[in-house]
Amino acid sequence: MLYLASRSPRRRELLTRLGLEFAVLELDVPEQRQADETAQAYVSRVARDKALAGLARVSGEPDALVLGCDTEVILDEDVFGKPRDSAEAAAMLRRLSGVPHTVVSALALVSASRHEEAVSVSEVRFARLPDAVIDAYVDSGEPFGKAGGYAIQGLAEAFVERLDGSHSGVMGLPLHQSAQLLATFGLGPLAAGLPTCATEAP
Repeated sequence: MLYLASRSPRRRELLTRLGLEFAVLELDVPEQRQADETAQAYVSRVARDKALAGLARVSGEPDALVLGCDTEVILDEDVFGKPRDSAEAAAMLRRLSGVPHTVVSALALVSASRHEEAVSVSEVRFARLPDAVIDAYVDSGEPFGKAGGYAIQGLAEAFVERLDGSHSGVMGLPLHQSAQLLATFGLGPLAAGLPTCATEAP
């Protein structure tokens, strides 16, 4: 049985596109960056922690397979998580305005006997955003619960001048890398024999 260790409705929607049956595990996993961690290493560790926590939850099922994911917006090695309030959301968007930033989506797929990982790295460049646009976007409520304070699948798609990488990865679940990982366990649309998981960079 495949499990998705995520509270995100976007990830559920994206994983459904791969045509697989799965169940959802809603977990509370600490997301605290360690002092000596690079931003990308942090994202990968959180994805791994989620997968392993999910596997512990279903440890009584010998065939359980758990997919953990984490997506973060990164600028100058600063990790932009989910904004706590309107002021923080606006501050994030002002920093992202007019400059390229990185979105890292990490995956960990674990069973009782195997552990595989992959990462998608995308570069996103916003247009310069006037304060009035930022304020209106924050007032829409869309930034909340989103890494970096924006949803590329929503109103913020209009801000994007350029995207190099994975659109689904920026949403929260890179489908190509997910399909590659699942294929190593004999599942999904790539299980017929396409190349195994790889890192994607812009």
